[in-house]
Amino acid sequence: MGKEMGVEKLLVLFLVLISIRYSEQLQSSQVQTLLRIQHLLNYPTALSSWSNETDFCKIEPSSTVTVVCYDENITQLHIIGRKGTSPLPRKFSIRSFLNALAKLPSLKVLRLVSLGLWGPLPDKLSRLSALEILDLSSNYFHSGIPEAVSSLTDLQTLVLDGNRLTGGIPDGLGSLSVLAVLSLKSNSLDGSLPDTLRDLNNLRVLSLSKNNFSGDVPDLSSLQNLQVLELEDNSFGPKFPQTGSKIESIALRNNKFTANIPEKVQSYYQLEHFDISSNNFMGPFPPSLLSLSSITYLNVAGNKLTGMLFEDNPCNTALDFVDLSGNLLTGSLPSCLLSSSRNRIVHFSNNCLATGDGTQHPFSFCRNEALAVGVLPQHQRQKHASKVILALIICGSITGGVILVCLTILIVKSFLAKKASAQNTPTRFISEDAPSSYTSKLFTDPRYITQAMKLGALSLPSYRIFSLEELEAATNNFDTTTFMGEIPNGQMYRGQMRDGSYVTIRCQIMKRSNTRQNFMHHIELISKLRHQHLVSALGHCFQFYSDDSSVSRIFLVFEYVPNGTLRRWISDKHARRKLTWTQRIAAATGVAKGLQFLHNGIIPGLFSNNLKITDILLDQNLVAKISSYNLPVLSENIGKEYCQTFPVGYNQREKYEEKLDVYDFGVILLEIITGRPIKTKNGILLLRNQLQVSMTGNGVNVVDVAIRRSSCSSESLRTMVEMCCRCLYEDPVDRPSMEDLLWNLQFAAQVQDDYHSSDASPISPIQPSGQLVIQ
Repeated sequence: MGKEMGVEKLLVLFLVLISIRYSEQLQSSQVQTLLRIQHLLNYPTALSSWSNETDFCKIEPSSTVTVVCYDENITQLHIIGRKGTSPLPRKFSIRSFLNALAKLPSLKVLRLVSLGLWGPLPDKLSRLSALEILDLSSNYFHSGIPEAVSSLTDLQTLVLDGNRLTGGIPDGLGSLSVLAVLSLKSNSLDGSLPDTLRDLNNLRVLSLSKNNFSGDVPDLSSLQNLQVLELEDNSFGPKFPQTGSKIESIALRNNKFTANIPEKVQSYYQLEHFDISSNNFMGPFPPSLLSLSSITYLNVAGNKLTGMLFEDNPCNTALDFVDLSGNLLTGSLPSCLLSSSRNRIVHFSNNCLATGDGTQHPFSFCRNEALAVGVLPQHQRQKHASKVILALIICGSITGGVILVCLTILIVKSFLAKKASAQNTPTRFISEDAPSSYTSKLFTDPRYITQAMKLGALSLPSYRIFSLEELEAATNNFDTTTFMGEIPNGQMYRGQMRDGSYVTIRCQIMKRSNTRQNFMHHIELISKLRHQHLVSALGHCFQFYSDDSSVSRIFLVFEYVPNGTLRRWISDKHARRKLTWTQRIAAATGVAKGLQFLHNGIIPGLFSNNLKITDILLDQNLVAKISSYNLPVLSENIGKEYCQTFPVGYNQREKYEEKLDVYDFGVILLEIITGRPIKTKNGILLLRNQLQVSMTGNGVNVVDVAIRRSSCSSESLRTMVEMCCRCLYEDPVDRPSMEDLLWNLQFAAQVQDDYHSSDASPISPIQPSGQLVIQ
């Protein structure tokens, strides 16, 4: 018996020694692979320190070289050479190079930029099966993109910019279901784009500029995550590309587009960069593009766009660059473009605008050119212009006369209709550089309410003025049975209107000396705050002091949200049931969208909203709605100009205040994840630290038991935890932006949906190494 035990111990010891030796051999083999790569790259300066003695997993990351290890395997390799590096010597073999890389089986991120690599991309790329990010830009690869790339099923980013690739895009790329970035700029690729691109449901960036592509772009409207579309310097056309409404950047410069600008573009509320210059776009120019809620760069130069502009056309104050030159625009240049309140660059020459500065054509030029658009092909217009005029004179027949008369009538009617429309449009009388002086006219300006227009009707009645008698009848003379609670300087009641609908009535007691006019610009702002994730206002009512006619009470009437606060469904011990993980992600996303609207959907934005989880209400469909936000009419400073000292400028103040709301959102997210009520600053720090520790596999797991027991994707949870902890960084600069938050929340939701459909947890793009790191 003792002898058998001794043999067993020796056997265990032997196996341990073998495993240690195998681990050492494995590490050694990867060291030799890196040294082999150094040799094949002809010993570039950036790798001069590599040797047998180098501990590659402890190399300090730099802008030129980064090696990341996880579990004794190399997971990331970044080597960045100098821009313009010459091709490697003729003895270089791309096949040998890939054979070496294939000996790093856990490689997830590979960036080899400006290293002089050359040759055709071989099919052996498929051997790098674990790749999630592949960047081979600024080298000398030629021939086509191999179909083997389609076998890299985990690939999320593919960047092949600045090479000499030819041929088309393989159809198989559409099978890369998690691909988020596809960038093939500055090559010699040609042909039409494959229809399979529409299958890339996770695609966020499609960048194909400076190639030889042609034909119409496939319908990309189903790609709801697409944010960047860069197609400059190709031969695409004639139809305008169709994209989803979340697009942020469209660059179509120097192609062969000839169609109209689709009406749908005017609803792209997240569009920041729009460049369609140097094409042949025809039809009317939509002035509303100048006032899109997020637009900062607008370039439509060098087209055949027509239409009349007016001085009171609105602009987004964030608009930094506008180029309208080289079109057929008439009327007056919008005065907002000439505002001196910011360093805005504006070009408008070679139109027919009434600027009086000698840079414009006469009105007749644009009129004649506009009539000619579409009548003759572009290359024949000038050649045949004189013949057409002569023919019209000679053929002064009855038919020709009738056509001319009808044409004249149509033009006059169109002009008068536009003029009448312009006269009926409310005039803005607000200085662009004085955001504190906004008036009621400001909030009829479409650029401040683009998001609400996008959402369309929210099944709410129009905003109106209520009579005191209506409110008294709805609350039975403000009976105690309708009382909902105290608010600063007032009370809140639930009322039932004559049509049977329920409303929430906030009664605000005001100090003397405030007239109705003091409140009107704030009331107008409230009336426009309509969003699916805000508790929207339905109307108001003023009550006055009898002796001096100043306002004594304001009644604000809001929609009634029946399902209580978010805390009731998350951390209330008496809750009948709790939200599922999917519902919690949806609630968090709703809150983030509501905050984004408060920040960017109106101007000036509402920041520093001091948001708490008890300020989030759930409607009958469990849709989250923000019920409390930073409205001046609800503060004691009404009638006074809002002023606060910040160490930085106005735009920096907005960014700083945005990060205050991001912190409050992080606190809400922390309670959503842990299911524990948070009421103190110390409680926030303690719970955040416990959450960080538990996600590493150590300590007590503080994730809500209801989440752990439900069908929850680990990757979705990890994404939410990371965003929560980033929101709670002490330094506001380190906290994520609202856009970053929204993207990650939507990613978490999509991962969770995929998890339900596939019963497998997908890989997150946040940590390609597979390791969760929270600083």
